Amino acid sequence: MSGAGGPGKRGTAAIALLVLMALAGPARAVLPGEQLADPKLEARARHIGAELRCLVCQNQSIDDSDAALASDLRVILRERLAAGDTDRQAIDFIVSRYGHYVLLNPPFEPETLLLWLGPAVVLLGGGVWVAMMARGRAGVITAAAPLTPEEREQLARRLDAESAS
Repeated sequence: MSGAGGPGKRGTAAIALLVLMALAGPARAVLPGEQLADPKLEARARHIGAELRCLVCQNQSIDDSDAALASDLRVILRERLAAGDTDRQAIDFIVSRYGHYVLLNPPFEPETLLLWLGPAVVLLGGGVWVAMMARGRAGVITAAAPLTPEEREQLARRLDAESAS
């Protein structure tokens, strides 16, 4: 039988917290004042906004971020769509201002090779460095010279002295 605040109540509270977290879903940062009156244009803006990275936050779309820069990008995007830009024109406009890094999924082009291959190059370089360090340590261990007869005799005396005490 558990007392007040025992394991039974703590377990129930933990389960309730996990259920609430699972149901919460991502918070949308698009403010009501930023939304377009036309539901079709707003849907386009939401679709494009989900593909654009907040340059302040790490791996958050501009629709998910509450950073001031993300808000500015949402406003610019909606202004471009309201002015009659196609989705591609609106994206190209933002990319021309902020670079390919603003895209959550940048195209594989010469300009974006560093974005695509950078992590692999760093990982490969780290692997080579670890292999070189391991090889260097193994070489030091195997390169040790055998004990001379005097060293063996001295070691035997020390071991005998330790075992006698």
